[in-house]
Amino acid sequence: MKAITVKQPGGADQLQITEHAKPDPKDGELLIKVKAAAVNRTDIFNRESSSGYLKNPILGVEVAGTVEKAGAGTKTAVGTHVMGLVNGGGYAEYVVIPDERAMVIPENLSFEEAAAIPEVFLTAYQTLFWIGQLRAGETVLIHAGGSGVGTAAIQLAKQIGQANVITTAGSEKKLDFCRSLGAEVCINYKEQNFDEEILHATKNQGVDLILDFIGASYWGKNLASIKVDGRWVLIGILGGVEIAKFNLMDVISKRIQLTGTLLTPRSDEYKTALTTEFSAKTLDLFANNKLRPIVDQVFPFNQIQQAHEHMENNKNIGKIILKVD
Repeated sequence: MKAITVKQPGGADQLQITEHAKPDPKDGELLIKVKAAAVNRTDIFNRESSSGYLKNPILGVEVAGTVEKAGAGTKTAVGTHVMGLVNGGGYAEYVVIPDERAMVIPENLSFEEAAAIPEVFLTAYQTLFWIGQLRAGETVLIHAGGSGVGTAAIQLAKQIGQANVITTAGSEKKLDFCRSLGAEVCINYKEQNFDEEILHATKNQGVDLILDFIGASYWGKNLASIKVDGRWVLIGILGGVEIAKFNLMDVISKRIQLTGTLLTPRSDEYKTALTTEFSAKTLDLFANNKLRPIVDQVFPFNQIQQAHEHMENNKNIGKIILKVD
C-alpha cells in the first residue's frame, strides 16, 4: 500500500510517498480502507521532530473509510463506513483501528466530512467538558476560532454546553464564520486588544473558561481576561513556550485552575472512553445537521506537502483533508 512518511525531521519537503505492507488487524481491531484523512498540528510536530508522539513511521491520527477486515472479537461489520482516531498510520491506503474507537459515519456525511470530525471534535469535547467543566450559562473564550478545534469548540459549546462564546481570530472572514457558528463576541486579535474587549463584554467579570492554543504570547492578556475561580486549559503553543516574567501570585490571587493537555499521546483506554461518550452525545446532532464538520480544503494524496504548507500558512477555516482513495 502507499503511505506517507518523513525522510528526516524538517519541513514539508521531507514528506514522501512510500510503499508499505498492508497492516493486518489483531484481535479487537479493524482494518480500514482509508478514503480520507485529515491534517493536524500534531502531524506537523511529528514531521518536524524526531521526538514526536508516534511510534508509527506513517503520519496521520484520524481517518474515515470502510471496514475491509475485522479481527476476532470485534462488533463492527465488514463494509461499515467508520471514522476515528488511530495511533498513527492515517496517511495511508489502509490502517488499523481499535474496534471500540471506530464511530459509524452518519449517512448524511461524506468521507471527507467524516475525516474532519475525530481529532478536533474529540479534543474540543474533552477540553470543554471533561477538563474545562463547562456549564450552561457560563462564558468561554475560544482562541483560534477559525481553526479545526476552534470551529468544533464553538459548536459544542453552543449545542451541548448552552454557553456564551467569545472567540478570537486574525481576519474578518474567520470572525464572520465564527459568528455563523454561534459565537456572540468575535475579536480580531490583530486589530483589537482582546483582554479589553472581553472585560467590556463581560462587565469587567472576565470569562469562566479559556481554551488556549497560543501559550506564552497570550499569557498576560489571558490572565486579565479570566474570572476569579476561572478554568484555563492550555492545548497549544502557537505563540511560544517561555514566559519572560511569570508571577505565581497572578494565578494564586485569581484562584485559577490551569491545566495542560494533549490528546494524541493519551492511552487507548482514555481515547476509547472519550470516543464512547462523545459518540453518544453527538452523532445524532451530526445526523440532524445541528453539528457539522467544517472542511476548508481537500487535497489529493500526492499533494501532502501543499496540504501541510496550507496549515502552516494559517489560512484555513476548519479542517484540511487528504483524499486518500
